[in-house]
Amino acid sequence: MSVVDTTIDYEALTAEELVADIVREATPGSVCVTSSFQTEDMVVLHMLRRHLPDVPVIFLETGYHFPEVIAYRDRMAAAWGLNLVNALPTTTVKEFEGQFGILHIVQPTACCQARKVEPLMRSLEPYDLWFTGLRREQSPTRAGLKKVEGHKTPTGKQMKKISVLADWDWARVKAYAEREGIPELELYARGYTSVGCEPCTSIPEAGADARSGRWGGKKLECGIHTFSEKN
Repeated sequence: MSVVDTTIDYEALTAEELVADIVREATPGSVCVTSSFQTEDMVVLHMLRRHLPDVPVIFLETGYHFPEVIAYRDRMAAAWGLNLVNALPTTTVKEFEGQFGILHIVQPTACCQARKVEPLMRSLEPYDLWFTGLRREQSPTRAGLKKVEGHKTPTGKQMKKISVLADWDWARVKAYAEREGIPELELYARGYTSVGCEPCTSIPEAGADARSGRWGGKKLECGIHTFSEKN
């Protein structure tokens, strides 16, 4: 099992230094990254691939994504030769809606649990080190985010979650992507600032935080980063 050196002040490292430090000490096959193919995740992936070109890229294939997201995912997977892992729910959308109805309208948290959280937690089981594109600036629920945190999944699996961009603002994310020539998901140009499943994502009002367009403002997290227990 890969371990993280608790004597190192990871908060003091730059994003690039943190990636290099963690990967250097990692056991082969122990690292993965989750990606929604939004710009933050593409920046983290770009940094990781310098060290681990074949790093598993876990994408939550809920069945409810914008067509533009799926097209961008497939284009970037081909262009970068990604080791793409599509984390699938146990049911198709047709089967799911036949059993529960339009759950994302009446019980969005239950829908997220079934189509995002459970598939992700299952997909994380083989790994010890989980890289994410989370940032403190994104929403009040992420303000206390640390760059390296211990997490335990519902099965008791212990792992480290590494959010190398925790202290970056959006301007810095954009600047990195532009400098490195990372293509942008076209939904940003239409006014979207945080993109999830299409039925639950809208363009936020002017001046609102980036995630305020998710779930009609009723909640800020799908559960991915709350169903695993922080320790």
